[in-house]
Amino acid sequence: MFISNAYAQSAGDALGLGGNLTSFLPLILMFVAMYFLMIRPQQKRAKEQKAMMDALAKGDEVVTAGGMLGKVAKVTDAYVTLEVSSGNEIVVQKQSITVLLPKGTLKAL
Repeated sequence: MFISNAYAQSAGDALGLGGNLTSFLPLILMFVAMYFLMIRPQQKRAKEQKAMMDALAKGDEVVTAGGMLGKVAKVTDAYVTLEVSSGNEIVVQKQSITVLLPKGTLKAL
């Protein structure tokens, strides 16, 4: 009287699991696209930036994040001494160096 009858699932509803997967397919595709369009290129740029910072040597010409151009005079673990003009040197953090210029760029300016 209080308990209703339980019936077996029909054959047409056997694809319920596949139906649930197809409803999540756009969400999964969105995450895959976001990985290839945003996350992977950012990781690649970070790896290139780290390799550039590790390869800094005396005499390299660089541009800082603030737009200062200079020649590397001294490199330590966390800081770089840049010669901005003859006799003028500044100390900047290694992370602030954004671009490594080709040799002779400063003389051309």
